Amino acid sequence: MAEKKTVKAAAPKAAPAKKAAPAKKAAPAKKAEAPKNEVYFDAVNAGFKAGEVYQVLAATGKAMTVSDIAKKAKATNEEVILGIGWLLKEGKVTSVDNKIILA
Repeated sequence: MAEKKTVKAAAPKAAPAKKAAPAKKAAPAKKAEAPKNEVYFDAVNAGFKAGEVYQVLAATGKAMTVSDIAKKAKATNEEVILGIGWLLKEGKVTSVDNKIILA
């Protein structure tokens, strides 16, 4: 019996590799921003805001608007209103011509 020679098929030549397209720059990740007008309503926060409002009014010694107090106290208008509410309840401030003044 005659033996058959087995011939391995030659592997097909690979096509030349295409140059990869330049990678696109990924957009910078967005930083998580804190909500701007978020006010925490609890007794501790209200007390601290009341203290800040009282200190600003005591330092200036004159009637001030909510926005003026907010600028001086470096707080939001909502936080100032929260503090004013606390002080109004205690009788420490009064309102004169839409301005707040120490009682």
